Amino acid sequence: MTPDSVVTTRLPPRSATATATGFVLPSLVRAVATRLPAFPPAVACALALSLVAPRVLGREALDTLDGKTFRIVVRDAGVGVAFRLRAQRFLPLGADRNVDVTFTATAADLLLLATRRADPDTLFFDRRLVIEGDTETGLRLKNILDAIELPRWLTGA
Repeated sequence: MTPDSVVTTRLPPRSATATATGFVLPSLVRAVATRLPAFPPAVACALALSLVAPRVLGREALDTLDGKTFRIVVRDAGVGVAFRLRAQRFLPLGADRNVDVTFTATAADLLLLATRRADPDTLFFDRRLVIEGDTETGLRLKNILDAIELPRWLTGA
């Protein structure tokens, strides 16, 4: 897939009340981000996940998701990245590709989730985290996220 064939996932604008943190990315960030190609951020995200996920999630957990495709959408930025997990490596996909599971949240909520300062169930039931697609894969990934314990230096605890 070439970067020219990739389109950016666009979402409708969200207000500052869309997140309980009260923080939403400035509209300028959204205006710029939605005009950029989606493939470079997908490559960066896939590379970062490939480096970190085996250490944090564990190889066994990754094996249960082998061959699955995912999309992470940053609602307030209006962009998303897609990738496939294959042999414990994340490979970037074009934004127009169908995926097994899509996770959508604001940048602040995704950061809270990534640093374990927010529980995925709480974000989901507060409608701050939207999980769409294959239910089994989504639940499996959510349970893996629930079970991980991040190093103190990463969580700031």
